[in-house]
Amino acid sequence: MINTQNEMLKTAQELIEKTGQKLNLTPEEIDFIIQPDRIIEVKVPIKMDNGIIKTFVGFRSQHNNVLGPYKGGIRFHQNVSREEVIALSTLMTLKCAANNLPFGGSKGGVIVNPKELNETELENLSRSYAKAIAPFIGEDVDVPAPDVNTDGKIMMWMLDEYEKTIDKKSPATFTGKPVEFGGSLGRTEATGRGGVIVMENLLRKLNKNYQTIAVQGFGNVGYYFAQIAYEEGYKIVALSDSKGGIYNEKGLNPEEVMKIKEETGSVINYKDGKVTSNEELLELPVDILVPAALENVITKDNASQIQAKVIIEMANGPITEEAYPILEGKGIISAPDILANGGGVTVSYFEWLQNKHNEHWTEEEVNQKLEEQQTIAFSEIYQISQEFKTDLKEAAFISALKKIVKK
Repeated sequence: MINTQNEMLKTAQELIEKTGQKLNLTPEEIDFIIQPDRIIEVKVPIKMDNGIIKTFVGFRSQHNNVLGPYKGGIRFHQNVSREEVIALSTLMTLKCAANNLPFGGSKGGVIVNPKELNETELENLSRSYAKAIAPFIGEDVDVPAPDVNTDGKIMMWMLDEYEKTIDKKSPATFTGKPVEFGGSLGRTEATGRGGVIVMENLLRKLNKNYQTIAVQGFGNVGYYFAQIAYEEGYKIVALSDSKGGIYNEKGLNPEEVMKIKEETGSVINYKDGKVTSNEELLELPVDILVPAALENVITKDNASQIQAKVIIEMANGPITEEAYPILEGKGIISAPDILANGGGVTVSYFEWLQNKHNEHWTEEEVNQKLEEQQTIAFSEIYQISQEFKTDLKEAAFISALKKIVKK
């Protein structure tokens, strides 16, 4: 796993270097963007139910804050590492800049398998980590959010512990909270909804009436992307989870498929369709392919078999660097992850604003503002791709770096 993390960091840094050279940045300017501002490593001691004190290791990488406070998730996973949080915080800096958000990038995590903890131990871990990073975060300094294996409830515990530590209220320090504790309406669907907004903007620019969609990954992001696209009149022909997928060229109703997944544990038990593997799903004859699960699923080995005309990258880094030229050679256009899955962090920004100004926006307001924000970001990036005669991924990096360097 460490190799993948080193690889991710290397890829992000190489892309910054390549893009920086295109913008005629000096090696010093490029190096300034690549280096994180600081890495915080903390010990996270907790009392286990058997009375033993167990110590975990936690990190927070604060990559760059020239555009505003650091912003980024906290993950609880056994493969969390220093390299991983650096890589992810680097990508958060670029994502916030590409989406015109007044934030920099950060990422945090604890090396732990949360499945091995009960509810009380999980709460103790959340509070201990929040206390350990408290001197380094704050609503105008660094604003954490949920990530892998963390959620609204964990953010609530962390916020409570943080407020006890600093001895005052500061609801804007953590985002992704439950609505009743200051979270934003529309946050749960935001990443999926943002992806559909980017897809529709792209199709308008291409002047194409593409209809059929295959979604790999049926968690929160994949489900809401599929459901919102379905409501907009697109035909969802394939859906998959970690156990496999289901394909029906006549179309699937994502809500019905989700019911079966919740009842039986997988979409493969949905009766009205043909069972397919995750690998086969990527190569189906569809207009639009949406990888919404894991990184590196489209590689130099399977890129030539991809039949979709457009790819919307809802997972982080679903396409390897070597695969891009192959896809481009086939005329396949890809909306890059830092733009396509930017809806989540955009609505986190809206939550931060609401908390700071003690406001509560309606879901309609949130969705409308999300549409405006992502449409502007898409237009800028599309414009850059035309101007620099490059793909949308490099254009997104150019858009981000221009803003960071200008400051």
